[in-house]
Amino acid sequence: MNTGLLYIVATPIGNLEDITMRAVRILKEADLIFCEDTRVTKKLLDRYEIVAETRSFYKSGKSKTTKPEPNFDYILSELNSGKNIAFVTDAGTPGISDPGNLLVEKALENNTSIIPVPGPSTLATIISVAGIDLTRFVFLGFPPHKKGRETYFKELIEFKYPVMYYESPYRVVKNLELLKTLAPEKNIILGRELTKMFEEIVRGKVEEVLKYFSENEDKIKGEFVIVVY
Repeated sequence: MNTGLLYIVATPIGNLEDITMRAVRILKEADLIFCEDTRVTKKLLDRYEIVAETRSFYKSGKSKTTKPEPNFDYILSELNSGKNIAFVTDAGTPGISDPGNLLVEKALENNTSIIPVPGPSTLATIISVAGIDLTRFVFLGFPPHKKGRETYFKELIEFKYPVMYYESPYRVVKNLELLKTLAPEKNIILGRELTKMFEEIVRGKVEEVLKYFSENEDKIKGEFVIVVY
């Protein structure tokens, strides 16, 4: 069975200028763009005068209190009808700590041709300015919210290579406090709001970074990427 093409398209992590010419072309040519939030993607499309049909890849009627469930069968049905589809997330490269990798898995089982359109990634961005040896590193995604959180950080500090993880403003201080208890000798490079207007990179011992945010609580906002070494 011949299916449409599935493009996995990286989009800016903040600054809308951080998009490739190829990504713009693919978004213009695709029959459909599947995204997390059509309102977020519309800002990017409007910026580059891209007129395209967008749909959310989450099932309709999702609850505000539970994690939304992606509707990949719907995407596959559109691919099987012969449509070429661009898949994007709200920011960055799909498949990194989001459902994009699950879609690729299903698309491979469906014998769909998958084409990566590379671009921005928070992970690559912090690596480029870390200033430490990152020939080898470990990436652990987002820590668990509750169950398994302490185990996550106990495992994190045991790696002999630098470890990176993502964090939200709601848990960053609490998890840094836990890290301070478990491994106060560790150093941190913390990137906040990378590529955006209030971009900031904080470096130091765990205690120093915690002290900085306790004195600047107004800066505990946005998305965080953290390197522990």
